[in-house]
Amino acid sequence: MRRFELIAPCHFGLEALLKREIDDLGYDITEVADGRVTFLGDEEALCRANIFLRTAERILIKIGSFHAETFEELFQGTKALPWEEYIPADGRFWVAKAASVKSQLFSPSDIQSIMKKAMVECLKEVYHVEWFPEDGDSFPVRAFLMKDEVTVGLDTTGDSLHKRGYRKLTAKAPIAENLAAALIMLTPWNGSRILVDPFCGSGTIPIEAAMMAANMAPGMHRHFTAEGWGHIVREEVWRDAFEEAEDLVDMDVEPDIQGYDIDDDMVNIARANARLAGVEKLIHFQRRDVAQLSHPKKYGFLITNPPYGERMHDREELPELYETIGKRFRELDSWSMYLISAYENAERYIGRKADKNRKIYNGMMKAYYYQYLGPKPPKAGRSRP
Repeated sequence: MRRFELIAPCHFGLEALLKREIDDLGYDITEVADGRVTFLGDEEALCRANIFLRTAERILIKIGSFHAETFEELFQGTKALPWEEYIPADGRFWVAKAASVKSQLFSPSDIQSIMKKAMVECLKEVYHVEWFPEDGDSFPVRAFLMKDEVTVGLDTTGDSLHKRGYRKLTAKAPIAENLAAALIMLTPWNGSRILVDPFCGSGTIPIEAAMMAANMAPGMHRHFTAEGWGHIVREEVWRDAFEEAEDLVDMDVEPDIQGYDIDDDMVNIARANARLAGVEKLIHFQRRDVAQLSHPKKYGFLITNPPYGERMHDREELPELYETIGKRFRELDSWSMYLISAYENAERYIGRKADKNRKIYNGMMKAYYYQYLGPKPPKAGRSRP
């Protein structure tokens, strides 16, 4: 099988978690940088990474890298890359995104335009044509410029990997599916423990937890751009990867996962999304105000994304809301709480400093993942003979 260097971008702050996922899939890591992990793999790795990785944004084939401080260097560096190995004569190709950090070249639109021209010039020489119809399969390109080093990747994914395909309806400020999965994976929770999200919105955190409990791969019910690239990844390799995902699903599990929201409409939306994800029987959704939060069982987990006060008029309500969160949490004997928030006074009004916190970017918004650690449940004693 053909070997690739693959790049998996992720939310800033989640690189170690993504590295662990890639390690668990069995692939060799070559680099961990801010917001992305690079690893080696073949066609199978490309397919499995797209289908199985929960915290990645997308999977890119690394085309190459070079130094560029001027647009001429950017043009020549891009033109010198082996585009003919990937893009056929009828391929539709463009630079979908360019990101620049601490580089001489910083205008994304200019970078995209120059790189597109360079790709055209390269392929004109290869295919001996003056014009490309671009009516075939899509080949979107992404470029990262860091301190004048340009890394160029071919996007195998298409729509971001956070788009699992189940969330047709959303809340006003939904959390991305891959970030929700990461928040769960940063806790000791497993399918045998209770999980409650008291601000479930469109249901993303409970749904991602249910998918984990059932060992359901996040990408098993969606399509990827590279599925049409038969000259790069054979159809049977995709088929085998999807079949592997299907074989691993266990819908006989009985997790205790609950999602609450104060809005009846959001509860209905959450149920509809869970149904689309195929996990509706694994989650209990109900309308409940956080002020009514309670649970008779011990050693559970609150994992949640409460309001941050993104709109100015909402900020006035935040002190009371976070005081209520803290009060209800203190009543949950032996529970743990994991809460992501961009509200700078979250710990103050919860009434307790978090045992740990972790800086995570929710989109472009800096947030903190506050971790309040409860005791571990006692180990089940051995029965006597």
